[in-house]
Amino acid sequence: MVSTQQERYAAAAQEDRSAPRSRISIPASLRPSGAKTFQTAVRNLSLSGYSATALTRIPRGTTCWLTLPGMEALPGKAVWWDNSLVGVAFDRLLDPTTLDAILARWQGDGRLSSGDEG
Repeated sequence: MVSTQQERYAAAAQEDRSAPRSRISIPASLRPSGAKTFQTAVRNLSLSGYSATALTRIPRGTTCWLTLPGMEALPGKAVWWDNSLVGVAFDRLLDPTTLDAILARWQGDGRLSSGDEG
């Protein structure tokens, strides 16, 4: 039975997978709790979470911090790992404006959109 607010959020995030997911390729870093930071590529992003490359298995429930270029680390919990991809639910939903800015900044190939070079 789901008891805490965080557990209710995690359950709801997985039950309500209707949030649009955007396929994207963003180079980032990922740090699972108890492990070293490694370079990854975010493959899909939504208000509630993301999937990213992870060659090593990340157990369900592991806290992970995702750092996208120019942003502070975003905490979340691993929900699944399969074939070198991890799915993570954010601890707090992304603000829609933040998601729109991320998607506008990055093209689908991991390169900065024109005008973002600096």
